[in-house]
Amino acid sequence: MNVLWIVSVLAVVRGATVQTGNVQWFDLESAQKHPEQLHILKAKAGINYQPYEQAWKEFKILHDKSYEDPEEESHRFEIFRENVLKIEEHNKLFHLGKKSYYLGVNQFTDLEYAEFVNFNGLKMTNLNNTKCSSHLSANNIVVPDSVDWRSKGYVTKVKDQGACGSCWAFSATGSLEGQYFRKNGKLVPLSESQLVDCSGSFGNEGCNGGFMENAFKYVKSVGGIESESDYPYKARQRTCAFDKTKVIATVSGCVDVESGSESSLKEVVSEVGPVSVAIDAGHSSFQLYAGGVYDEPLCSTSRLNHGVLCVGYGTSLQGKDYWIVKNSWGVRWGVEGYIKMSRNKNNQCGIASQASYPLVP
Repeated sequence: MNVLWIVSVLAVVRGATVQTGNVQWFDLESAQKHPEQLHILKAKAGINYQPYEQAWKEFKILHDKSYEDPEEESHRFEIFRENVLKIEEHNKLFHLGKKSYYLGVNQFTDLEYAEFVNFNGLKMTNLNNTKCSSHLSANNIVVPDSVDWRSKGYVTKVKDQGACGSCWAFSATGSLEGQYFRKNGKLVPLSESQLVDCSGSFGNEGCNGGFMENAFKYVKSVGGIESESDYPYKARQRTCAFDKTKVIATVSGCVDVESGSESSLKEVVSEVGPVSVAIDAGHSSFQLYAGGVYDEPLCSTSRLNHGVLCVGYGTSLQGKDYWIVKNSWGVRWGVEGYIKMSRNKNNQCGIASQASYPLVP
């Protein structure tokens, strides 16, 4: 697969203009200012960089990337090249029908795996002692074959947590937004920054991680949560500035879904709305996911590191069951910020291991 095709398709789909031309350097301006970089690249004998140079240039434009110095840029270019090779090899298998999902260039393509995992921020070691109640299944409930709460107005636009391990806060507000809509018929983006800044006494650690249930318990304790417009997101932890007079949504409690049961999660999602879930997202395949039904056999059901929002489920034309999951890495990751994760595959990636939702009075 041509590397330029990967970036070009990505850019066209997302509304960017792709420039073409005979580019002899991965950053022509940098090469002119720092000719020693050309020597560094050429010194890496046996590696053909030419096919990747234009792709690198387009990547930096599309994702607004800049680097501190030529050495850093050279390092990032090498990581980019290696990740694009992974994408090409994986997508060959996808086109042969051996993989159910494909990979693509996104904002994380210049990051090593060890750097990427910092964008996960789930921490389950500081669970607040107060337990959520357990979900009780209704008798004779008819569970539909597919559900997508986006089409019913329950889900706000995809947000971007930035370089802050606050996935747990976005997962929590997503579930809260859905439950507030269910009760009041109004879809209001709620404040992740309030949770990041103010819920430390409930076991959360701001940009260093947290847990959705702790966030629900915090909101219940302080009497509510502000809107995103009144308490905007800054991708960093600041001094708590919660103003109770600006509360939009309140919480009376929280509910846990039966751990490990995908059938219970399906029932709850169909009946209640979007549900906060914890998953194992610590794989390069997740980092570079671009579409299809994600199926990662190396995923753990217990090593959970990322908080996301389950907004529905369904079955692909190829017969693969999936969960519809909203991430918090912006619209340039995945399919406009979403991923379809395998369903009915022994709780793959632990999606049903720690699912919960708030009760909104």
